[in-house]
Amino acid sequence: MSSKVKKIIFNSLLYFILILGAITMLVPFLWMLSSSFKSLTEVFQYPPKLFGEKLIWENYTQISSRFDYFAYFMNSIKVSVWVVVTQVFTSATAGYVFAKLNFKGRDRIFLMYLATMMVPFHVTVITNFLQMSMYGLVNTLWSLMLPASVSAFGTFMMRQFFITVPNELVESAKIDGCNPFTTFIRICLPLAKPTIATLSIFCFMNTWNDYFTPLVYLNDSRKYTLPLGLAAMKGLYSTNWPVLMAASCIAVLPVLIAFLLAQDVFVKGVMMSGMKE
Repeated sequence: MSSKVKKIIFNSLLYFILILGAITMLVPFLWMLSSSFKSLTEVFQYPPKLFGEKLIWENYTQISSRFDYFAYFMNSIKVSVWVVVTQVFTSATAGYVFAKLNFKGRDRIFLMYLATMMVPFHVTVITNFLQMSMYGLVNTLWSLMLPASVSAFGTFMMRQFFITVPNELVESAKIDGCNPFTTFIRICLPLAKPTIATLSIFCFMNTWNDYFTPLVYLNDSRKYTLPLGLAAMKGLYSTNWPVLMAASCIAVLPVLIAFLLAQDVFVKGVMMSGMKE
């Protein structure tokens, strides 16, 4: 068997596995979408069908009949936008400092900064809760936004990009009279747009889908984010699954739209950040 035939067989097998994996991951989303247009009896029908006898659009109009879904959605928007903007800014600033500014103990400080990534989030929950309680921020959206304004992962990611920026470019900016902040804003930051877009998507997805943190800090249903709101829509004895699936479909849309719009920049940013193999 020639090497060309072996290569064709290997690529065909590889593509088959990738397509099978993609279909496997899409099945839950397709089932969620189809269930959002069914009646409650059709959801539990056996054998299951992709769609019912007719599309029931009323499931989407009934989302806010028992729960303030719009408030949940807006709370998630507020928290996600704040966290994305502040975390990207702090990560880009710290990443530039660790990559391009020389000062005593820089590498040791960065190593200690990275060490925080090794500590599981659940280990710090009690201390973070006590700190937020001391500041009077428990049961407010600030308890979700302020701790997430900085990120060791984001700093590492931005530093990996800024290391690739030629030092000659920074030195030429100094010769032209630019201070470090001006060099960062006018020279390095515009070059980091793909990496910033990548970090923004990571940050938005993590914040939008976060269930554990709001569960710890929030106890007022009016301040719930979407993950908590969706969990609250599941009743103790009965659940309107078609309406819940409709609410879940709407909750997925912002993340899906953000990724589709920035897909090309996302891939380029990952490659430029030194995260590829």
